[in-house]
Amino acid sequence: MNYKIFGTLFVSIFSVILGVGIVTPLLPVFAHDLGAGGFCISLIFGSFSLSRTIFLPIFGQMSDIKGRKPFIICGLLSYAIISIAFMYVHDPYLLIVCRFFQGIASAMILPVVQAYVGEMTPKGQEGFQMASFNISMFASLSIGPILGGYIQDHWNLQAAFVVMGVLAFASFLAALVFLPPTKNELYRKSRQEKVSWQYLLKNGTIMGLFSYRFAYTTCIGIIWGFLPVYADVSFNLSHSEIGILIMLGVFISGLFHIPMGYLADRVDRNIMVVLGGSIVTVSVFSLELAYDFWSLFAINFLFGIGGGISMPAVTASAVVQGKKMKVMGAVMAFLTMGHSLGMMCGALLAGVIMEFYRLQTSFYIGGWIMLASLIIFFCAIFSKDYSSNFNGGIK
Repeated sequence: MNYKIFGTLFVSIFSVILGVGIVTPLLPVFAHDLGAGGFCISLIFGSFSLSRTIFLPIFGQMSDIKGRKPFIICGLLSYAIISIAFMYVHDPYLLIVCRFFQGIASAMILPVVQAYVGEMTPKGQEGFQMASFNISMFASLSIGPILGGYIQDHWNLQAAFVVMGVLAFASFLAALVFLPPTKNELYRKSRQEKVSWQYLLKNGTIMGLFSYRFAYTTCIGIIWGFLPVYADVSFNLSHSEIGILIMLGVFISGLFHIPMGYLADRVDRNIMVVLGGSIVTVSVFSLELAYDFWSLFAINFLFGIGGGISMPAVTASAVVQGKKMKVMGAVMAFLTMGHSLGMMCGALLAGVIMEFYRLQTSFYIGGWIMLASLIIFFCAIFSKDYSSNFNGGIK
């Protein structure tokens, strides 16, 4: 493992997601102040997921051919430029445009960086190394909203945009200087042409991992989008209490990542996915039964444990597949696409259910989606190509 490159990528992802985490919770208020209605605000968030979903497979495949560094530095620089653009927006519909291009920049960065780290990872250390790297995302997601609130309280939203831009530009400079030239990317597996998506879709293991990632992030989308409303309307919780609940799952999952990543290199990863997924399923179903702050706290704590157990195993299994198939970028992009689709579908699904049924019904539906993904995953790992392609996903 080249820890100079690892550290550069770690800091880059941490800085970028921290910047986005600072600004994103403030965008609804900013958009509302500009005159945006509920539908426009949903488009501001949906445009990011839409563009990222569209461009993820494109950039993932291209990075397998052209190399990782060009996409990483281009994406980081784009983030910095878009941050400046946010400062001059005075129309809510321009926010939709900015978020759309921010989604494109995101598609250049995350799956490509994960592919870079995955290819550097020594055999047998996939769980620990990828879990260690993913701490960059969990830590920044936990710190970002808190820091954003502090900046908003003591300065203004424009200052938050400046911080986001500075962090993105600093990450761009670090990647430009410290990442080796593309021709020296010793870990890249060169291909002469793009891989067919059928090549990935025929792999039962990858489809099982995609299904789980999609369902898991669908539940996250439901919780992040509508748990605040549920907590406010049903239990009259304070904003600080709601903030604690929203960030709790991410924080706990991050705490579990490194020890569970270490474990994923030593036990059957399939069991970890099923165990963690079962805990997530139970916790989502239980949201409908919550009766106060502490019951919601316990349920979100449980949700974080489930994610912390399952996701290191999912990521490690994806790295194994990427190395075997020699299309690490495409594999990581495909799983990230599942993540993006899940977040978008979770919020949209909960919104539709809220319009026609009780809000709690969205948690019930989320639990069934999670349970269905576990069944699909279980079937996928015992499909015909399991023995030849997956290598058991086991140490």
